[in-house]
Amino acid sequence: MPQAARLAVTVVFFASGAAYGSFVARIPALKEKLGAGEAELGLVLFAGAVGAILVLPLAGWLSARVGSRRVTRSSLLAVALCLPLLALAPTLITFALVFALFGAVTSALDLAMNAHAVEVEERYARPIFSSFHASWSLGGLTGAGVGGAAAALAVPPIAQFLGVGTALAILLWSARGLLPYEDTNAPRGEAFARPSAALAALAALAFAGLVAEGAAADWSAVYLDDSVGTSEAVATAGFAAFAATMTLGRLVGDRLTAAWGPVVLTRRAGMLATAGMALALLLGNSVGGVVGFACLGAGLATVIPTVFRAAGRRAASPGTGIAAVSSVGYSAFLVGPPAIGFLAEAVGLRAALGAVVACAALIPLLAGATEPASDT
Repeated sequence: MPQAARLAVTVVFFASGAAYGSFVARIPALKEKLGAGEAELGLVLFAGAVGAILVLPLAGWLSARVGSRRVTRSSLLAVALCLPLLALAPTLITFALVFALFGAVTSALDLAMNAHAVEVEERYARPIFSSFHASWSLGGLTGAGVGGAAAALAVPPIAQFLGVGTALAILLWSARGLLPYEDTNAPRGEAFARPSAALAALAALAFAGLVAEGAAADWSAVYLDDSVGTSEAVATAGFAAFAATMTLGRLVGDRLTAAWGPVVLTRRAGMLATAGMALALLLGNSVGGVVGFACLGAGLATVIPTVFRAAGRRAASPGTGIAAVSSVGYSAFLVGPPAIGFLAEAVGLRAALGAVVACAALIPLLAGATEPASDT
C-alpha cells in the first residue's frame, strides 16, 4: 500500500535525522573526553565526510541490485550499532575510524531512503518528496533536543547513544511497510552509465546548495559573534532561525512544487537564498543577520529535495542517479568549510562569506535542470 510505504519512509527519515542530531549535540562532550583541540576535531570530522563520499557509489549500486528497501533497513540498523561505538572510542585515531564508518553507513542510509522516497512518490498523483525531508529536519531537532537535555542532566554520551540506538533498532519494525523489491526495481537501463548533462547540472546545483547550507551551519554563529559583534545568544539565534525556516519550508515544499513546478520553485528559492545571505552580509547588524539567515534557510529548504527527486528519475535507477548527484554535492562539506576558513584568514570572514552568495546565485541559473525528465 502506498500509504503504508509513505509512513515507513517518513519514519526512516525522522530516525536518520534524530541519529545525526543526537550525535551533533554531544560533540563537545566527546571532544572533552578525547582531549582534542579544534584542529584535531576538524580532522576527525573530516574522516566522516570522506567515509560518506566513498560509500555512495557502492550504496547506489546495491540499491539498484538488491533494492533500496534492503539497503535502507540494513543501513538503519548499522547506524544504530555505530552510535554507541562513537562514545566508546578511547583515542582520536579510533574515534576517527569509527566516525568514518558512521559517515559511511549514514550516507548509505541517506541514499537508499531518498531512492525509496522517489519510488513511493511515483505512486502518488501529487508531490510528497519534500515532506520526507521535513521529517528529517524534525528528527534532527528532536535528536539535538534529546542530546541537549542529556548534557544538561550530565548523562554520559554512551548512555544516550545506547538509548537512541535502541530506539532506532525498534523503528526498524515500522520499516516493514517499505515497498517490496519487485515493486521498486523495474529495469530502466544499465546500473552504471556515463552521467548525462542533466545529471551533471543537478550535481552542480546540489554542490551550490550544500555549500550554502554548510556555511550556515559552520559559520553563521561565528559571523554574528565575531564580525557583527553580537552576544553569544544572538549569534546562536542566527542558526536557529536558519534551521527553523528550513524545516517550515520543507513542510510546505510539496504544495509549492504542485503550484509552481520544480523549475520555478527552485529559481525563486535560489533568489530568496541569495538575497538572504546578501542581506546578512550587507547590513552587518544583528537584526539583518538573523533575518538574512532565516531567508537563507527558507530559500534552501526545497533545493536538495527537488534535486534528489529529479536525479532519481533521470538515471538507470533512483539509487544510481542520487549517488551520482550526492557524491558531488556532499563534497561541498569537504571543500566549503576549509575554503571559507582560508579566505577568512586572507580577507576577513564577511568578505569570505561572499562566496556563499555567489554559490546561492548559481541556483536560479541551474534551476532548469530540475525539469521532469518526461517533459524534456
